[in-house]
Amino acid sequence: MGRYVGLDIGGTKCMAASSDTEGRILKRTLRPTPRALQEGLDVLHQMVGEVADGEKIAGIGAAIGGPLDWRSGIVSPLHQPEWRNVPLKAIMEKEWGSPFYVDVDTNIAAFGEYLLGGETARHFLYITISTGVGGGYIVDGKIYRGMGGGHPEAGHQSITFRYSNPSDISCECGAPDCLEALVSGNGIRRIYKKAPEELSEREWDEVTFNVAQGLRNLATICLPDVIVLGGGVALGRGEKLITGVRMLMDKHIHLVPYPDIRLSHLGYDTALMGALVAAKQGIE
Repeated sequence: MGRYVGLDIGGTKCMAASSDTEGRILKRTLRPTPRALQEGLDVLHQMVGEVADGEKIAGIGAAIGGPLDWRSGIVSPLHQPEWRNVPLKAIMEKEWGSPFYVDVDTNIAAFGEYLLGGETARHFLYITISTGVGGGYIVDGKIYRGMGGGHPEAGHQSITFRYSNPSDISCECGAPDCLEALVSGNGIRRIYKKAPEELSEREWDEVTFNVAQGLRNLATICLPDVIVLGGGVALGRGEKLITGVRMLMDKHIHLVPYPDIRLSHLGYDTALMGALVAAKQGIE
């Protein structure tokens, strides 16, 4: 049958892994994400070859930032400005002669978290707080898609926020007041001039309030049974973030059921593991 290959193509780093038909990880690697498109494609090919280790590839799954068209596999990740309208599916299938499946990283992460975490909830919402902010919504075991198959952009909602430096709020999508601009790694660096792990408790109180406001909107509109938080910023703060968010949401959610809120089971590998699942069974 050969090996399955998963790719997590992030704005700062790329990860690749191979697995056997039972889902066991056989080999994995990590590289910085090049800024230039051709250099980035070359790195992806090198990583696929490395984890395939000379074996036949049965399928490749990939997670990457949106926007993209998951059917055609044409990608334009927001945090990789030189990647625009890239026919990634066609490029990878021509190079490796195997099926290639790609979707927004948060959809793939939600897919992996749901299937590999043994989730049974009918309405499962995964939110990543990392370089950016995004989400994937699983309804009855399938990725939820909006109009035209589009991906809901959970990180680009507007909220009533708290910040001591409001003049430094700026989202890379062009809108002035997105949740992503407030709580993502890039947003935190822009506002506080430091990395998330360097924030003071007062500054974390502001970030936590803003995260809770965004999750309150999603809980009220989407009515998920479960909200799982992943991504480097959320996982780095850990249970302190979960505790703070729960306290704030408990005060503000009155008319809809209160969702279970927790950290990702798969940690930093959620999108990569989801990509391996997609490589094996495809996506729809």
